[in-house]
Amino acid sequence: MLDMSWGEVMLIGGVALIVIGPKDLPKALRTLGQITTKVRRMAGEFQSQFNEAIREAELEEVRRDVEGVKRTVDAARPSFNPVDTIRNEIRTAVEGRAGGPSAASDSAKDATGDVGSFGVPRPTPEQQTAQMHGAAAPSVAAETSPTIPDSKPETGPTP
Repeated sequence: MLDMSWGEVMLIGGVALIVIGPKDLPKALRTLGQITTKVRRMAGEFQSQFNEAIREAELEEVRRDVEGVKRTVDAARPSFNPVDTIRNEIRTAVEGRAGGPSAASDSAKDATGDVGSFGVPRPTPEQQTAQMHGAAAPSVAAETSPTIPDSKPETGPTP
């Protein structure tokens, strides 16, 4: 506690015996013990109150964060309804399919003019056959890519 050796304790005890006297020494030691107990108790109470104040401050901060999240959720709740969003997307997809191709699917048509679900071009029968037999099907981009006539392949730097 105070890093005192036995020799130091004996020296303090001898001085106390001489100064206080043998008659009043037990009473003085009892009083010293009571004071020490009170000081320890007060220090423990102070530490517990300090820890409680820290916990309350952290709890209050967490409470404010939770209330902020709750307000955000409450504000977003009326505008976000996943069931209605999905219902509307399905309804527009069905109506768009029943009413004919839309402008988005017109731009996604390939050379054959056939467009599958979600505006993705359907493969031609030749491409399907090639895929079934494991051959690499020619891509639509390769069929429609422009070629540069009379171009020489690069052979590297010439000396």
